[in-house]
Amino acid sequence: MKQQVLKVNEVKQLTKNSDFSTVGVILRLSTRRDRNDNIFWDVTIGDQTGELDGKAWSTATWWNHQGGDSFMIDPDNCGFRVEGMTVGVLGKVADFRDQLQYSFTEIYIVDQNKYPPINFKRRSPLGQEFLETEFKKLIDEIKRDDIKSFLNNVFFKHGLWENFRIWPAAYSLHHAYTGGLLEHSISVALGARDLAKHYEAFKIPVDIDVVIAGALLHDIGKLESYNIDPSISIKAIGNVVEHIVLGYTMFMKFAELENLDKDLAMALGHIILSHHGRKEFGSPVLPEFPEAIIVSAADDVDFKLNFWKAQMAALVPPADVTEYLPMIERRFWRGLSAK
Repeated sequence: MKQQVLKVNEVKQLTKNSDFSTVGVILRLSTRRDRNDNIFWDVTIGDQTGELDGKAWSTATWWNHQGGDSFMIDPDNCGFRVEGMTVGVLGKVADFRDQLQYSFTEIYIVDQNKYPPINFKRRSPLGQEFLETEFKKLIDEIKRDDIKSFLNNVFFKHGLWENFRIWPAAYSLHHAYTGGLLEHSISVALGARDLAKHYEAFKIPVDIDVVIAGALLHDIGKLESYNIDPSISIKAIGNVVEHIVLGYTMFMKFAELENLDKDLAMALGHIILSHHGRKEFGSPVLPEFPEAIIVSAADDVDFKLNFWKAQMAALVPPADVTEYLPMIERRFWRGLSAK
């Protein structure tokens, strides 16, 4: 009987000693040696449902099946880069030190035209067309001509849009997939806009157009922080300088190029610099006025909820509480919505 091809998230639900077959893109590949000096490989396979870290031991066989006729290859000396290619994998769920470990026993490089790698990359679940429409609707909603014109020029005249629309919002933790930056920026903008309207009704002076603009711009530095081919990785400058400072630098160049009003530039620049809300989280300054406080709050909520969603997807029933998560200093619970 032919073995069923599983998605990555389905493989993660299997129990010890289960065999599996899956198809995905090799996101990361590292050659190692064991204690006996035998070569093995750390391999990360990814599809639209997630990533799977596994081991291809020295006994594993690698096959090139691109032309229809299979022949064995050495992934380190085959004349082409295996990382980033679509592969079929046969494997077994093992146990190592009371933890499940995924052993890849056979790896087949398949026809890349029939199985394009782009089809196996994680994408925003909301869909590209929906996200692009929502982003443009938010700009159209802005009443101030100077802000609307600035945003249209930054994203569409000066070329940010080509990458912004497909970039991830993070290496891991939240919105770490194609379209994640666009999804996160829209979500923060919508949440911040509604929060601003709420406090405006309670007589807090707030410029809703500045809130929307600041939210759409707050993470533009991530365009300089990450690589996305074949997998999401952090550039050296993303580690050393970090996206907040990179984003502020990018923004100020655009502000000067577009001759943006100096007070408006200072306000939007401050939103970018302060959006993490705390200096220990990377913000050089703390939010100091209503629009900045609102964007920072919306960003924090969106990060935490998307991180919670990812943790719940990885939580294996009957467990309903995660391990302790140092990044956010807590555990996550499934909550009543999952009951």
